[in-house]
Amino acid sequence: MDKDTITRPFERFAQIDSWTEFWTLTVEVWERGVWGVDLGRILIAIGIFVLFMGLRRLFTWAVLARLERYAARTDTRVDDKAVHALQAPVRFVPVVLGVFFATNYLQLDGTVEVFATNVVRSLIIFTLFWAFFRLVTPLSFLMGRLERVFTSAMVEWLVKAIKTLIAFLGAATVLEVWGIEIGPILAGLGLFGVAVALGAQDLFKNLIAGILILVERRFSIGEWVRVEGVVEGTVESIGFRSTFIRRFDKAPVYVPNAQLSDSAITNFSRMTYRRIYWLIGVEYRTSIDQLQRIRERIETYVLESDAFVPPDQASTFVRLDAFNASSIDIMLYCFTKTTNWGEWLAIKEQLAYEVKRIVEEEGASFAFPSTSLYIESLPADRPEAFSPPEGEGKAAPAATGPARSPREDEADGQG
Repeated sequence: MDKDTITRPFERFAQIDSWTEFWTLTVEVWERGVWGVDLGRILIAIGIFVLFMGLRRLFTWAVLARLERYAARTDTRVDDKAVHALQAPVRFVPVVLGVFFATNYLQLDGTVEVFATNVVRSLIIFTLFWAFFRLVTPLSFLMGRLERVFTSAMVEWLVKAIKTLIAFLGAATVLEVWGIEIGPILAGLGLFGVAVALGAQDLFKNLIAGILILVERRFSIGEWVRVEGVVEGTVESIGFRSTFIRRFDKAPVYVPNAQLSDSAITNFSRMTYRRIYWLIGVEYRTSIDQLQRIRERIETYVLESDAFVPPDQASTFVRLDAFNASSIDIMLYCFTKTTNWGEWLAIKEQLAYEVKRIVEEEGASFAFPSTSLYIESLPADRPEAFSPPEGEGKAAPAATGPARSPREDEADGQG
């Protein structure tokens, strides 16, 4: 290859008088940029957005600090909780401002401008409804009066329903901004809901059963209930489909609301008093006087103790009840004022100590299952009872022949 062949391209490159043309193309690309916006404006817009993101912490601190000062002037804690709930939406405000000023600086037009405007509107709607959504919980104290009519669980359901409604309205508003009509969507969902309902009958059954449970106020959160053959424990939450009950061994149990609606439920937390029912068995050798004194002393203890409900408010009995197979039974039937399980156990323990003390002080004893055999007479042709001879600490040898006199024994010894 000769020298001219090698240097010819470089000579053409050096001779190109289009450096100006290249620069013109570069400027043209820079000015056209993206969607008709030059790259310089795009970079400045990005800088504006980054600036607002950098001021995000400062903006949040300034706004929340002023709100907290206003809340500190009041005696209630509700406004403090409301300010705490607004922290996340307030922190999102600089993002919305950054997007707004950045897109406004770009001076968009046409379809791009409409798109950018819809984005900003959607962000504003999202921030507002997000704030409303988070304010529902701290402001739910306004529904506290409803607990006099409804249960706390139903008020909690109402709060959840309000949150769901706010989320739905926010989503519908955003869809309207983008030109999507919500009416046809709801109509389509209605038809879809009918199809779903046919295959989700149990879900709706549990939902309706949960509403009936709350309306009838069968139980509330924190109460001790027993569902026959299902579970016994403390109610922790009542959901749309099932109720969460924690057993006393701390095992969680999720019971469908339909099953709770159709089953017998015992609510121990709503007992007015708590019962003690004992049968105290004493021995048959106990005399009538002892029985009377034992019964009277137990009755006096129950009537004079402040732990038990008086007879005019609840049935109280201490009576001789029955002649059992191995005992004479004294029935003790009374109620304690407390319904707390631990306090009830302590009262019952103290009563057991007192009953045992009374029975022992009266010289009687508690009976236990036993069987006694009494023989009135033996048959006449019974064999003669054998009485062994008396010895000096040694057993007499077994007799193998006819009885012998002492003299005969002595003669055998001398022989």
